[in-house]
Amino acid sequence: MPEISLISALLVGLLGGTHCVGMCGGIVGALSLQMPANVPQWRFHLAYNLGRLASYTVAGVLVGAAGASSMMLSGMLPVKQGLYLVANLMLIFLGLYLAGLSHAVVQIERLGGAIWQQLQPYTRKLLPVRSVGQAFGLGALWGWVPCGLVYSLLVTAMSSGSAARGGAIMLAFGVGTLPNLLAMGYFARQLKSFMQHKGVRFAAGLLVAGFGVLGLYRLALLVK
Repeated sequence: MPEISLISALLVGLLGGTHCVGMCGGIVGALSLQMPANVPQWRFHLAYNLGRLASYTVAGVLVGAAGASSMMLSGMLPVKQGLYLVANLMLIFLGLYLAGLSHAVVQIERLGGAIWQQLQPYTRKLLPVRSVGQAFGLGALWGWVPCGLVYSLLVTAMSSGSAARGGAIMLAFGVGTLPNLLAMGYFARQLKSFMQHKGVRFAAGLLVAGFGVLGLYRLALLVK
């Protein structure tokens, strides 16, 4: 049921706000201080985030294609079931994280340190940002900052068995992160406050975890 994966990805992005603001809030603040004073700031914020979403989508396409290839090369059913199992377990862990019941997902961030060390020097070449194009490029690099939520969703994207579906899952996640990272204006602040309410996060976390449990149940029926 690919629609459940998209809903889960959107919810993880939307309600993972504490994590997103904690990791990226400093980046947003630093970038804001370097914006030209004579240009509307929303253009730069939008460009940063479009670049970030582009990187998420590209990563989703790549892992989705890799998942599809592994299924074809290694005997489709066993590999597909294995990826599906891992993806639904990750959904459960993500749901528990959103509900405030576990922080195991955060440990996954260590896996991306090596990649980020290779990319980080390129960010200096785009600073200070003086154009929307530079902002988009910096945002595209920003999309590769190590993040446990991103890596966990990439597992789901890989298990989709399709480059297009993998890209769609990561794009849905990226869109979900926008309200927190664009936090501009009265409505956005109110929305952010609503999303950080413990009851909302707990209910949404259980919903995401429920999608993972449902996936495991469907898998158990298939292997009987």
